[in-house]
Amino acid sequence: MAASKIRYAILCYGVPLKITPDLELSEPTNTNLPPQFQRNEAAVDSELAWLPLIQMDPPLAGPLPNWAYGATNAAALNPTNGILLVARLDGPTANIARGLVDKALQAERDGLWGRAYFDARGLTQSQTNYWLGDEWILGAAQISRALGFETVVDDTPDLFPASFPMSHIALYAGWYAGDACGPFQLPKVEFVPGAFAYHLHSFSAATLRSNSEHWCGPLLAKGVTCTMGCVYEPYLALTPNVALFLERFTIGKFTFGEAAWASQTALSWQTTVIGDPLYRPFGKTPIQLHRELTERHSPLLEWSFLRLVNLDLTRGVSAAYLANLIQTTDVATNSAVLTEKLADLYAMEGKTNAAVDADESALRLDPSPEQRIRLRLALADKLLSLDFPIAARRDYQKLLEEAPDYPGRGAIEEKINALGQKLQSTNASAGH
Repeated sequence: MAASKIRYAILCYGVPLKITPDLELSEPTNTNLPPQFQRNEAAVDSELAWLPLIQMDPPLAGPLPNWAYGATNAAALNPTNGILLVARLDGPTANIARGLVDKALQAERDGLWGRAYFDARGLTQSQTNYWLGDEWILGAAQISRALGFETVVDDTPDLFPASFPMSHIALYAGWYAGDACGPFQLPKVEFVPGAFAYHLHSFSAATLRSNSEHWCGPLLAKGVTCTMGCVYEPYLALTPNVALFLERFTIGKFTFGEAAWASQTALSWQTTVIGDPLYRPFGKTPIQLHRELTERHSPLLEWSFLRLVNLDLTRGVSAAYLANLIQTTDVATNSAVLTEKLADLYAMEGKTNAAVDADESALRLDPSPEQRIRLRLALADKLLSLDFPIAARRDYQKLLEEAPDYPGRGAIEEKINALGQKLQSTNASAGH
């Protein structure tokens, strides 16, 4: 294509999601393709993405190579170079689809703030060919840490359980369950405006109309702003490289659409891209955004301050210096977010008593529901390490009072009972 006035195509709610297999289609077989790739079903988005190549008359069966995979120049992702950036504003309902742009615009203005969660499986290259999925997810986690996000990684075979307190979700990537599970099944999931969430599964986007089936629909229903998924079996190597996506989206300052297509090795295949393709929340440096939030007296300043603290930690600044910095800033005075970080810094220094005080202070500063659970669990662990079983038991009891529907209630009740029995035994021994 010699010239183009457009780079993006946006599919709206109601446009078909996938092209079903045509078993009667007859065309020359590409003998270089393994049999499992000689199929003509595909995501509508991915088929439209290669329209600039239509004069080359490529076969409909099988994937086409995406030359833009790994591109470092965002402007080069252009129909004149053989790719149309296709995304959709879609989801379980029309209202959810309409809201994707609003949330993207909010995050572009205020920044994308919150915490990051990555759920790998603990695989190694010597164990299985599936280790590539872990490599991508763990690579994304490294990028997240380098960006200054509070980053949580689970590298065990199990997924995050429903009892795991997942608060203020800005970034999520995990695999490999068929349907949304764990924390994402709860009635309310704490996605922040602008959040990106992605679960690697062969049929994660088999439908977008369900609040419970597969992954993309439920994630959108719970409040995510952008995601990707597969409509049919793609095979692992032809799914998006989420580490590459996150690097281009954040450090590379690509738009969501640019980053999504730069992270895929294939066109005419199975991936659908859902969200505002122009969404670009990392266009400003952390310092630039911090200054803007300061000038506006934004309540999000606590998150910006947290990111700067985490960036200092990655550069080797001491926990003691940063703890003092938080203590002396006005931003932290009424911030559960920064007071929780203060507790973490004290714990890094081995100052458990001070960390307990900070956790208790954070609990008085109106944390979010999931953050409150995390603080209670962390506080109980610290109290037990100091051999304060009565205080720990009281803390567990408060957790259940504050969160009566907590999915981990049974385990907490067992801890309360065990501590009660231990205290009775200790008292009986002392009296005897």
